[in-house]
Amino acid sequence: MGPLLIISGPSGSGKSTIVSRLIAMPELRLRQSISATTRPRRDGERDGEHYFFLTDEEFRSMIERGEFLEWAEVHGRKYGTIRRLVDEWRREGWGVVLVIDVQGAEAVRRAYPEAVSIFVKTSSLEILEQRLRQRQSESEESIQRRLANARGELARASEFTYQVVNDDLDRAVAEIRSIILDHKREDSKHAG
Repeated sequence: MGPLLIISGPSGSGKSTIVSRLIAMPELRLRQSISATTRPRRDGERDGEHYFFLTDEEFRSMIERGEFLEWAEVHGRKYGTIRRLVDEWRREGWGVVLVIDVQGAEAVRRAYPEAVSIFVKTSSLEILEQRLRQRQSESEESIQRRLANARGELARASEFTYQVVNDDLDRAVAEIRSIILDHKREDSKHAG
């Protein structure tokens, strides 16, 4: 059974970049979970690759059947992690990475207490703000909302098994890689 990895952190913490680098490391044998969503497909996005695009009705029906590991409504759209896919990939020996918010992480830890949870943050809110501004894709209102959300998320960082500071991308990637390899070694000891 492959490990289940939860990676959370505020917008601008670099979690998506870190996960892309980790997925590219063949020795880790990782797959990133693909979320289901009710939001419209954006240009270039493919169903089943970027997201599973569902109608509100399809999503509600999956909730009623208990098919989501976790789900949430964000800005009027629903997002969820499909339990069956996560379980299949783990049975095939893949480590599955969930990049989800702190509420989703809490739900997953309740369902899968063995999950390894990692909170990615910067050493200060100023660095986070600087990164959000460098994106040049956010309005001032959006930046302020993301910073307010970050404060709430940072207040819950202690709920995670590990906290990794990402002020140096290479160092943060190496630290999380090491955490994953340590857990794989532990799991293989208990399995054998």
